[in-house]
Amino acid sequence: MEQPPETIVASSRRSRRLQLTFGLGFAVLAVSLSLAVSVGAVAVPLSTVWGIMFNKLIPGIVAADWSAGREAIVWDIRLPRAILASLVGAGLAIVGASLQAVTRNPLADPHLLGISAGGAFGAILALLHTGLFIGLLTVPLLAFLGALGATLIVLAVSQIAAATSADRLVLAGVAVSFIVMSGANILIFLGDPRATQTVVFWMLGGLGLAQWSQLVYPLVIFVGCGLFLLASARKLNAMTIGDETAATLGIPVGRFRLTIFVVGALITGVMVAFSGIIGFVGLMIPHIVRLIVGGDYARVLPVSALCGAIFLVWADILARTVMAPDDIPVGIITGLIGGVFFVWLLGRKPN
Repeated sequence: MEQPPETIVASSRRSRRLQLTFGLGFAVLAVSLSLAVSVGAVAVPLSTVWGIMFNKLIPGIVAADWSAGREAIVWDIRLPRAILASLVGAGLAIVGASLQAVTRNPLADPHLLGISAGGAFGAILALLHTGLFIGLLTVPLLAFLGALGATLIVLAVSQIAAATSADRLVLAGVAVSFIVMSGANILIFLGDPRATQTVVFWMLGGLGLAQWSQLVYPLVIFVGCGLFLLASARKLNAMTIGDETAATLGIPVGRFRLTIFVVGALITGVMVAFSGIIGFVGLMIPHIVRLIVGGDYARVLPVSALCGAIFLVWADILARTVMAPDDIPVGIITGLIGGVFFVWLLGRKPN
């Protein structure tokens, strides 16, 4: 059966608009990453930034007329940090979008539902008490287990308290988040005082510990879990309508919702392990994206990843430049912006 001409034209327009959005988004991300590497306490010209990167990728392609110190700043410090910022922002954004779908709650976010707090608890446990008993994988593993544990506690509390509504689920998440963070604070209090300052800065969200050797972990998790979520876009669309509609389409609602929570815990746990607690990215970005591309999750998820990456890169630029040469924890920047957005969202009239 052929589609009406009006439908074909509308579909073509949506496709062109999506392509334009992606093209513009990738261009903005490339510019943002370049500026993130260029600006800071020691400014590096953009031409030098690109020259160093090209020379590292293809040795000898550019005449090295820069100092070894500038090369170290660009390649060893700022570029891994900018890439980590983009990965964390993209990961938290798609988690927030997915949670908002399966809970049908516009306020769902890994930070508000206690998932980030659980990841922080696991990471602090590894950093201050257990040690790296399986090497560099220890912190991401325990962060994931902590995030998963917090997720299961939130789900259990919501069942015990009959908190089936969207608002009550968020309240259950906030309550569990406070409890888990209290446990994390106890771990800090009982830990080595010499490591406390580093952990506290990490708890506020920081990207200064980014290293090339560690970027593979958030990259692999983001790509693998992101592809799974994108493949589940049709199911996420159905979940936004209601459990009954999703069930009639053959979706095992309870199992699928739990799967999304576990995938969200995995992404959040690994991101928290390398960046600390960064809140409100998963709350803000999906709402902004839906205003641009609509509610189809085949578009919402990739555009959310792109916008989340851009947002956190710029948040980190602000964190490094507002009080240069000192770094403000990036979680403070996202908290300030996210808090204002949260208030706006609460006061927004539903359609």
